[in-house]
Amino acid sequence: MTDPKIDPTWLEPLREEFAGPAMAALRTFLKGEKAAGKRIFPHSSDWFRALELTPLPAVRVVILGQDPYHGEGQAHGLCFSVRPGVKPPPSLLNIYKEMATDCGIPPATHGFLEHWARQGVLLLNSVMTVENGKAGSHQNRGWERFTDAVVRLVAAKPEPVVFLLWGAYAQKKVAFVQDVAAGGRHLVLKAPHPSPLSAHNGWFGSKPFSQTNAFLEQHGRGTIDWALPPV
Repeated sequence: MTDPKIDPTWLEPLREEFAGPAMAALRTFLKGEKAAGKRIFPHSSDWFRALELTPLPAVRVVILGQDPYHGEGQAHGLCFSVRPGVKPPPSLLNIYKEMATDCGIPPATHGFLEHWARQGVLLLNSVMTVENGKAGSHQNRGWERFTDAVVRLVAAKPEPVVFLLWGAYAQKKVAFVQDVAAGGRHLVLKAPHPSPLSAHNGWFGSKPFSQTNAFLEQHGRGTIDWALPPV
């Protein structure tokens, strides 16, 4: 884990994090969990997939999740995304519903979001691993410190970035990012989490996708093609 498979633009500014005691403790914890026969998702080759697909200079949008899906075959290193052939979870289906009403994009038949990641949408989970069947099982083991460092690197970028913060957890974690309305250069769009438990409390109708593209276009950063191609 000291030399992970990530884009070089992340590796150098994060080198101290990778070499520090917090990551060493996290590595020891994960090795111990594996040695105890516990199954960890996603596979270790996908732990840093978000940082592999989306180089730091390319980041135009950040979507922050909490921790990976904990079901068999779901997680692959991008928040809210599942592998081809895996049924899209309820939160992702609600994302598709809002995208349809916001942008007129028909819901995808799959849940594989790499198309977004390759366009500069950083799909980052705050906690990057989880035990099989146990949501939140790897919280407070060191991942949060690492992903805080990732978010701070993005926030330090001179180019405007859109932060899509869905739910109280994401909003608290990225509270230090200053919105344009408060004199910052980034656009911070907050909404309830798209989970079925909270989506009807303001997620539906929040129009994050059209607002993101309007802001990016206004600042000369192009737009995101939210429509997902077949896989």
